[in-house]
Amino acid sequence: MKHVAAIVFSVAIVLAAYILGSSYVKRATPPGVIAVTGSGSEDFTSDLIVWEGTFSQMNLELQTAYDRLNEDKETVREYLISKGIDEGNFVFNSVQTLEQSEPQYQNGNYVGNIFKGYELQQTVKIESKDVPLVEQVSREITELLQKGVQFNSTPPRYYYTKLADLKIQMISAATEDARIRAERIAENSGSELGSLRSADLGVFQIIGQNSGEDFTWGGAYNTADKKKTASVTMRLEFEID
Repeated sequence: MKHVAAIVFSVAIVLAAYILGSSYVKRATPPGVIAVTGSGSEDFTSDLIVWEGTFSQMNLELQTAYDRLNEDKETVREYLISKGIDEGNFVFNSVQTLEQSEPQYQNGNYVGNIFKGYELQQTVKIESKDVPLVEQVSREITELLQKGVQFNSTPPRYYYTKLADLKIQMISAATEDARIRAERIAENSGSELGSLRSADLGVFQIIGQNSGEDFTWGGAYNTADKKKTASVTMRLEFEID
């Protein structure tokens, strides 16, 4: 009887060790994971334009330069209104004053600066949803030269006022794209897609259409082109059964 009891006891130990070992393996081995990246993109046309230009006057007398700059300001204001731009869509920034001087030399040696006068500059900023109109005015702005205004403009900048809604649509599209990819991978491997473990949103990229512009790690944000392409990526991790 003692011999039989010893055998039974040994078998019990082996079974217990097997059960404990199996439980440990199950706990130590994480479930299978599929990591996929989906993308969403959308072409759109900007619906807001921002355009700036600067005009200036220079004179030995500060007050004279200021008076003439005010005359130019009124000329610019009347010109923009005559072109159909509402006065509520543009604003004149504060006047910047610069003292201009010129270095003087004698026998090749610097002897100091000579005062040339006061240069006053003022910038006008136009912001409008009438993109075609402002584009046209920006191309015709040299007409101010004929009115005696020294006007220098910068290229227009283009924006999209519904960008927040567009981002939501793109995130949804990128998430759906990633989920479909994961389902196909699981199906091809004979597995079933399980629970979502994590979701990581990539950076937004907005580039000009047909511009040859490159994506950047920090995210591109094009303002130079009216027609743009926006894109985003979404990385998902799923458990597989």
